[in-house]
Formats: sequence, structure tokens, C-alpha cells
Amino acid sequence: MIRVSAFRWVPPFAQGLVRELRVRWALEEAGIPYEDLLIGPEHQRTPEYREMQPFGQVPAYDEDGLVMFESGAIVLHIAERSEVLMPTDPVGRARTQTWMFAALSSIEPHIQNLSMIDIFHTNEEWAKLRRPGAVAMVQQRLQELATCLGDREYLEGRFTAGDLLMSTVLRILRSTDILEQFPTLAAYRTRCEARPAFERALAAQLAPFAANAPPAANAAPPA
Repeated sequence: MIRVSAFRWVPPFAQGLVRELRVRWALEEAGIPYEDLLIGPEHQRTPEYREMQPFGQVPAYDEDGLVMFESGAIVLHIAERSEVLMPTDPVGRARTQTWMFAALSSIEPHIQNLSMIDIFHTNEEWAKLRRPGAVAMVQQRLQELATCLGDREYLEGRFTAGDLLMSTVLRILRSTDILEQFPTLAAYRTRCEARPAFERALAAQLAPFAANAPPAANAAPPA
């Protein structure tokens, strides 16, 4: 049985964004069963967990002794076993892999940079000075992505692992109105998240958060 590590609980701002969601979604799309390995802060620095995940983060992935970390690498591993996520022809496979790397390398760093400013440094003077430039960089990347997407439903015309990763990256912007400035991308993210496999994956991530929430954490998690 495949085991995927996930946090037992995270604050509401992170719920629905923790990167093990990508792995859950890929497994749901591929129709591959798995089980949770729920962890908390007390597990993250243990030698046993660091054997699985050198940085103490999630996800870690254990498939009958094959242990992996990094969500993009795990999704690629799963996609290579699923025609839903990865075309079988060489060109389609190469294009899908290209979009997977683009999501994680060309788009996510800029979005994550803005997210870090907004979540952890919003009241600091340097962050107030830096934020307009960070927003402009995100907008530039989104405009370029929107141009590539054009009027297609998905990046390569059909849903692939490239769309799975790209839409989870765009999801990080949910606390801003930036994505709504690009209606084709907002519709694209909505279309990806309407897939039943995503809905199952999101529900699976959120369930432990609800069950393990500390008494003071009574805010509803973001959608």
C-alpha cells in the first residue's frame, strides 16, 4: 500500500494548499489507492522521518519501500503510470513534462514569493516596498501563461499532470484578487478544480484538519 505523509493540522491560511494535495490528486486521477501517514511537529525532526523526507516537510511517499519526496517528482512518478495524467506518445509525454517543470520553476517561485510577503511579512517596511514589484512579476508571468493557454480548456488541449501542478500553483493566489485579473486563467483553475478527483483529494486533506483542530482554531478553512 502507498503511504503519503500529511500534516495532522495546519492553520487555516494553509489548509487546502499543503503540497501533499498534489500527490493525493494525482493518485485519485490514476485510481491508485493510498493511505495517510499523519504527522505533527514532533515527527518532523526525528531521524525516522528525515530518512523519508530530508527537509522534514510533506509529502513523503512510500510505495512498498520506494521512498520519495518533493511533490513534483512524486506526481511525475505517478503520472508515468496513468494515461489520464500522461499521454502515451513521446511528444505528448515530453510536452506534459515541460508544463510540469514550468509550473514549478517559471510560475510558482514568483507566486510563492508574493505569498510569503503577504502571510509572514505584511507589516514590515521592506515588504511594503517590495510587494508592488512582486505583484508586477506575478502579473507578467500570468499574462504569459494566459497567452499560452489561449482559448484551450487545458494547456495541451486535454488534462494532464501539467494542468494538475499548474492549477495547484495558481491556487496559492486565492487570498488575492490577482488571478481574477486574468479571466481565462481563473476559469482554467475552476475547471481543473471541478474534476471529481480533485474534490476527493481536497476532502481527504481537509478531514484531518477538522478532526485535529486545537480548540482556539475555530476559523473555517478556505475553499
